[in-house]
Amino acid sequence: MAVGQTPFPFMPPISGVQLGTTNAGIKQTVRDDLLVFQFPESATCAAVFTQNAFCAAPVHVAKAHLAHAPRWLLINSGNANAGTGEQGMRDALQTCQDLAQVTSGQMQQVLPFSTGVIGQPLPVEKITPALPQAVANLAENHWELAAKAIMTTDTFPKGVSKVITLNGESVTINGISKGAGMIQPNMATMLGFIATDAKISQPLLQQCLADAVELSFNRITVDGDTSTNDACVLVASGCTLAPEITINSENYSIFAKAILEVSQELAELIVRDGEGATKLMRIVVSEATNDAEAVQVAKTIAHSPLVKTAFFASDPNWGRILAAVGRAGVEAMELEKIRIYLDDVCIVREGGRATDYTEESGQAVMNQAEITIGVKLGRGDAMQTVLTCDFSYDYVKINAEYRT
Repeated sequence: MAVGQTPFPFMPPISGVQLGTTNAGIKQTVRDDLLVFQFPESATCAAVFTQNAFCAAPVHVAKAHLAHAPRWLLINSGNANAGTGEQGMRDALQTCQDLAQVTSGQMQQVLPFSTGVIGQPLPVEKITPALPQAVANLAENHWELAAKAIMTTDTFPKGVSKVITLNGESVTINGISKGAGMIQPNMATMLGFIATDAKISQPLLQQCLADAVELSFNRITVDGDTSTNDACVLVASGCTLAPEITINSENYSIFAKAILEVSQELAELIVRDGEGATKLMRIVVSEATNDAEAVQVAKTIAHSPLVKTAFFASDPNWGRILAAVGRAGVEAMELEKIRIYLDDVCIVREGGRATDYTEESGQAVMNQAEITIGVKLGRGDAMQTVLTCDFSYDYVKINAEYRT
């Protein structure tokens, strides 16, 4: 189940970036579950990772290898290799070594990523023999295959593509992501991979990614759970004819804006595909003292099971939203200044139900598949948006049966 139609877009090849997939039979044998990215020596690579204290073994390894000019990404679905202790570390390193042998590279140049069930040993004995086939399948146009290979409970592959012009030359940006549950990123999404042919230094690429993640993947939540495996990678192959992007330049502004837009669209696709989701909710908090306060209020609403279940039922139970705002932890709220809206229908004003609000007008909004919850705090000029989805019967079913 997903909110809205989301066909996979045409994604043009990115010079220097190749993708290869195969099925290793990690958890299933129906579709590919192993993905290899390969990029040239000219490439730069940036990444951000989960802040979950129990971060997975591949996260530890990828963090360490990021400083060694990575040339390959190795991603498996079906097993998270998280909560697996020292054996998990050995397994993650082993898969890096195995891919390096197949590609005649260095194991430190491989960044590993895993997604799936937590607490089970990584089946290296299945992954290792499948690597030659994944490498043999490397091609610049395998973006949709790649997006499908990293799926777990996702119902559709997620991809976004954008082409910009710098000094008369085109620069292409492609991104794929996966995620539908255990989504409350604290740096990135469950897994996100963005590639471009731009020329840009690693430190500047890292800054660009961190800025984009903060306003995209860090502004979504499905269920309030931060994964052990969250990671987002941005690779620049350097193969474009456009000049190198430098800090504080007009080209950097154009490039950074495009990376943010790709990240935001990928993040929205994750919420649209939230496990069991039937509605997409945009929570826009404005007139806050600062951005942090706006996000705090928005996420309190987004994380409320009572709010989320009311939206699933299309029930205009506005008291649940009011209660969430009130418990968001904002000091010295002036309740008479706060206004709360469902789309353009004001439901709360001057400390209580808006005098012109009617149940019929609220119901009309709640019947929609996409709804904006607006909260005006009357405290300042800051505004932030958080995306979330409803809680349905299917969310419980999917997660109750996740390992079966």
